[in-house]
Amino acid sequence: MSLLVRPARPSELRHLAAVEDSGAAPFRDWFGAAAVPALLAPAVSGATRDAVPGELLVAVDPAYAGTGPLGFAHLLWLGADDGSVSAHLEQLSVLLPEHGRRGIGTALVQAACEEARWAGHRSLTLCTFRDVAWNGPFYRRLGFVEDPDPPAHVARIRAAEQALGLDRCGAREVLRRDLDRSSRG
Repeated sequence: MSLLVRPARPSELRHLAAVEDSGAAPFRDWFGAAAVPALLAPAVSGATRDAVPGELLVAVDPAYAGTGPLGFAHLLWLGADDGSVSAHLEQLSVLLPEHGRRGIGTALVQAACEEARWAGHRSLTLCTFRDVAWNGPFYRRLGFVEDPDPPAHVARIRAAEQALGLDRCGAREVLRRDLDRSSRG
């Protein structure tokens, strides 16, 4: 498979919710009855994602034009309390089960890091389940580390997750990856 990661095109936005929704089954299997409704709720539309400040990257296979994205990464540019803007990986999804474990998620994370770095950000944060294999351990393998004292604007994201009940599924954490020239993947 030849993989290309690039900004989403308007015609691809309609496919993104289905890509994200395909990831519900593994969470349902992992957490069983502990899976909270917010974790399994239908995804927001690609148009809704595209309307917020940030970048929406898609992974496509150029050999199969017209099949839609195989995955996407949604980067947010978040306003910090000091007036600066920071990069946050809000969502990473790969079309499952047929495209899982093929390096698509890794390619999307690397592209997201590059995009954030080229946009002038010094780090990229995300919130994830600490112990779910395709969450915390996956991101740590890609150079992310726990941020035990996240900035207030990221801590507010965690508070919103707690209000949705995500912490009842399992331990959540904020991870950060510093973005410098040596972090190029």
